[in-house]
Amino acid sequence: MNTTPVDQWDTKDVEKWLIANYFDPHVSQICDVNGCDGPSLLMLTEADFHLYNLGLPIGDAKRLIIALRKLQLSSVDSMKRLGLPLHVGENSLSGQGCQRSHRYASISESDVGDSLTSSVELIAETTKRFPPEIWKTVISAVYMNTVLLVTSCVMVIVHDRVPDVEKYPPLPDIFLDNFPTIPWAFTLCELIAVGLMLILIAILFIHKHRFIVMRRLFSIGGTVFLLRCISMLITSLSVPGVHLQCAPKTHANLAAEIKEAVQIYLGMGMAIQGVRCCGDYMFSGHTCVLTLLNFFITEYSPRHLYFLHTTTWVLNLFGIFFILAAHEHYSIDVFIGFYISSRLFLYYHTLANNNALTQKDGSRMRIWYPMFYFFESSVRYTVPNEYEWPFPWPLFLKKCLAGGNRKKRF
Repeated sequence: MNTTPVDQWDTKDVEKWLIANYFDPHVSQICDVNGCDGPSLLMLTEADFHLYNLGLPIGDAKRLIIALRKLQLSSVDSMKRLGLPLHVGENSLSGQGCQRSHRYASISESDVGDSLTSSVELIAETTKRFPPEIWKTVISAVYMNTVLLVTSCVMVIVHDRVPDVEKYPPLPDIFLDNFPTIPWAFTLCELIAVGLMLILIAILFIHKHRFIVMRRLFSIGGTVFLLRCISMLITSLSVPGVHLQCAPKTHANLAAEIKEAVQIYLGMGMAIQGVRCCGDYMFSGHTCVLTLLNFFITEYSPRHLYFLHTTTWVLNLFGIFFILAAHEHYSIDVFIGFYISSRLFLYYHTLANNNALTQKDGSRMRIWYPMFYFFESSVRYTVPNEYEWPFPWPLFLKKCLAGGNRKKRF
């Protein structure tokens, strides 16, 4: 802890104070660019943020004002030596300090202690709003992978139950009946999914709250594929195209079925990985993957990257078109897959971003949305799109992302 009086701080001391109070993204702008030392820190007002274009988002600006109030209350001697008024009411921190008379207000020791305690509690509350809770992310990853493994087993079962194409021809479908089969379209769809996945991985790598985002991705994705397991197991649809080779497979024993299920799991159910199954039509897993990747990229990437958002939507729609063009799914499979995945994403984030819904009736939330309540109970605010380089080197990348957080409101 720095025992030097605040009025004797240099820019290095201010930098340490900012980092200790979780304002490290703004160190460069406040200390390096504007040369803020101890005295100027004590005199800093909210109006200065706009006057000197410090570029703080409104949330960080308000939290910095709270931290400054705490610092002023604990630095009475420094304030007196600088000839600064000790009254720290609304006007003193709202940019109206120039209208105050330079006289000392009487502050009792108990008032300072109470104000200081409440300020410390508020800072602790506001600076720890997004705990990473890595253990919950691990649980969500186990949940999703378990569901995917179960899905692989169900795909083996439904393939053996696929109806005979000669006895049960393809069902009438407006799109499939009027559009010729494009053999290479399904491969292109899966390449689009791989491209979207790489983009999302890059975003998660630099996102400051990556563990919260991953937790949401795993929980929503696992739930979507759990619903898919149920839907494709209870009803077997006929093959959508006569070009598909969908004869039931004969397995020697249970071990052979488990081995095939593991191969499907390791191949992620993708044809480009050599996986070929039939009967898993209601609903389209490829559509769900494309849609969730698109929604997560647009939600957790910077708001000003309109080209990226437009591109991901175009790729999402073209990927769906390629599924139908390859005659790998019925139109209803694709429609329901898009609807379920998009609705689950939107409903989950609506609840997560509305703190009032979470706290109004906690017991009911635990009953109706137990998994959501478990994963989101510690996230009390909308997750901001803030980015950081996760390693101490190279330094220019770390400063670049920190500078981007200051200049843009994500």
